[in-house]
Amino acid sequence: MEFLYEYGLFIAKAVTIVIAILLVVGGVVGLISKQKQPKGNLEIDSISERLDDIKDNVNHLICSKDELKKKNKEQKKADKAAKKEAKHKGDNDEKGNLYVIDFNGSMDAHEVDNLREEVTAIICIAKPKDEVLVRLESGGGVVHGYGLAASQLQRLKDKDIPLTVAVDKVAASGGYMMACVADNVLAAKFAIIGSIGVIAQIPNFNKLLKKNDIEFEQHTAGQFKRTLTMFGENSDEGREKFRDELEDVHQMFKGFVQEHRPALAIDKVATGEYWYGSKALDLGLVDTIQTSDDFLLNANNDKKIYSVKYSVKKNLAEKFGISVTKGVVQSLIKVWSKTQVIAK
Repeated sequence: MEFLYEYGLFIAKAVTIVIAILLVVGGVVGLISKQKQPKGNLEIDSISERLDDIKDNVNHLICSKDELKKKNKEQKKADKAAKKEAKHKGDNDEKGNLYVIDFNGSMDAHEVDNLREEVTAIICIAKPKDEVLVRLESGGGVVHGYGLAASQLQRLKDKDIPLTVAVDKVAASGGYMMACVADNVLAAKFAIIGSIGVIAQIPNFNKLLKKNDIEFEQHTAGQFKRTLTMFGENSDEGREKFRDELEDVHQMFKGFVQEHRPALAIDKVATGEYWYGSKALDLGLVDTIQTSDDFLLNANNDKKIYSVKYSVKKNLAEKFGISVTKGVVQSLIKVWSKTQVIAK
């Protein structure tokens, strides 16, 4: 009887725990299903304030009180002279703004979704003296994605907003497609620039399938609906068509770069090669050897600098989708462990 009592108690506890877990999971799933698509937030932060704070902190660390007093006096004198000169020229006292966008592109260029929002925001508020700096880092990726990203930067040009692109590390292939749109392209001395070329590759498992007596069928309507396939047997005709398509894309790429940088010897640089900053300057791919940091320090003398960032907060589905699954598995493991102990 004692055994039956303990066994019944074990079953009751196990069922209770499982039901509790199912109720929690059901509640979370219900809450997630009711959530709307998350909306993004536009964040604008002052880079000028950060740079000024760095300067002030350094001065307080290394300067005496007398030196600080002298520096403050000289700064006030310089500010007064600048205002007087601006008034003499008929300019207002307001500095123009420099808006900074960071674009760190991946292979699928999904970051263009945020870029379009950032560009739209700047266009809505930009004044005649304002400029834009894009700190760009990308090794390239899909043609349609980076083509759209370049078009977003073109929107700034179409509104007569001066555009500078700074490449501290790499802007190759699709990355350079974006960079060449700018009025001014900066590059660090050892930044990777160029690679005006197109690449496509695909594995083929047809021989492996045949070796294992596995048949693969693919049906299409249209002679070149599918040129190359991963599992079927590729033909020379299909390969030739695929190469023709790649060449068409390459010609489009070359024409795009030539349009924005007409002085380039395009056939010399559109070989798919890349170059470091110094050589890229000699070839005319960039305009200045300079880091984005130095550009910002110089601009801070006569511009108010702001970073512009659009970000989308993850909803509950994205935050808890994976964690809920892990939690359920872990809970079931704990239940199993406890029930084993109880059953002994």
